[in-house]
Amino acid sequence: MPWRDLLAVLGGGAVGTALRLGIDTLLPHGDADFPVSTLLVNTLGAFVLGLLVGRVWPGATSWLRAGLGAGLLGSFTTFSALAVSLVSLTAAGFGMLALAYLAATLLLGLAAAVLGLRLGSPRVTDVDLVDE
Repeated sequence: MPWRDLLAVLGGGAVGTALRLGIDTLLPHGDADFPVSTLLVNTLGAFVLGLLVGRVWPGATSWLRAGLGAGLLGSFTTFSALAVSLVSLTAAGFGMLALAYLAATLLLGLAAAVLGLRLGSPRVTDVDLVDE
């Protein structure tokens, strides 16, 4: 990995982690509570990544993709927090809530990623059709 890519991941990771901590601080939850902050962060991260892949990735340098993707969004979103929340809810006797949280995470994450890709992808315009 080129040093520039590594530095971009480190910088993006620091920013993403700080943003994640800020949202967790604003929307705290206990082990037996619905993890709203984790759901929000992961859904928002899926949307932003979809938007970036559609709009920025085609012309972006490798260090920018690494910094924004693996760095910023990789540290902002987290599978481990999802897994811990699922285990904590189940251990506290809220198995159905854990299943609802998992379903909401998957459905909202996929929908957000699709929306981001659609909004970020270049569209065919009337001008494009005339040029063909």
